[in-house]
Amino acid sequence: MSIIDFHTHPIFFEEGAEPAETRRQLRRARSLGITRMVALGDVLRYGRLPDAEQTRILNDDVAKVVRRSKRFYVGFCGLNPLLGEAEVWREVERCFETVGGFHGLKLEISCNARDAAMKPVMEAAARYEVPVLQHSWSQTNIRERAFHSDPEDTCELARRWPEVKVVMAHLTGCGVRGIRAARGLENLYIDTSGAAPEAGLVECAVDELGAHRVLYGSDLPIRDLPTAMGRITGASISAAAKRRILHDNAVNLLPPAV
Repeated sequence: MSIIDFHTHPIFFEEGAEPAETRRQLRRARSLGITRMVALGDVLRYGRLPDAEQTRILNDDVAKVVRRSKRFYVGFCGLNPLLGEAEVWREVERCFETVGGFHGLKLEISCNARDAAMKPVMEAAARYEVPVLQHSWSQTNIRERAFHSDPEDTCELARRWPEVKVVMAHLTGCGVRGIRAARGLENLYIDTSGAAPEAGLVECAVDELGAHRVLYGSDLPIRDLPTAMGRITGASISAAAKRRILHDNAVNLLPPAV
């Protein structure tokens, strides 16, 4: 089966930036049946509040990886919404219209998904017709909701912008609570990245939301690829559901490989 990984960080704390490292990553992924990866930035290299120049550096690094294999990598433009509307638009337009290779937006922990600063981000996603991948994690124990996004916060973002496809990252970090919060939001997807696999969680997501709203994501290199894939291949769901999660749903959100 051809597999698309919707959540990877090819460069992580500056490791993976060299062409030889990209080639090794490609060989490893392809040996496991992965044919495309969404390339997200080195999101926390500069902490949770990168400035405008740092944001450009992170996105330029993603662009370099994408250029090495345009058929394999799809870039998502990382943003710090707290830099303001003008800077958000400047970076989005630069990534999509000048640099190229970007087909989505990525939000980390600069601000909560409910923050008013998210407005230009979502307007840009609507204009360019691209998905938004929002870092999400249950704040029951972390308790940093001022800038982290609880599952309910990401769901509210999707509810306010029904014309935008929103991906709630980290199924394991959001848990059953996140799955249930996402019910009835057809523009919201959950990717399966996060902590170690948890028995029954993928099955719960398929039962509650339908297989068409679940996306395979590994969080490479933080997580081991075979383990991340195993939570799907080993789940007690139909072969058709596995195919949707591992491939078909991502195809519907990404441009064709050319």
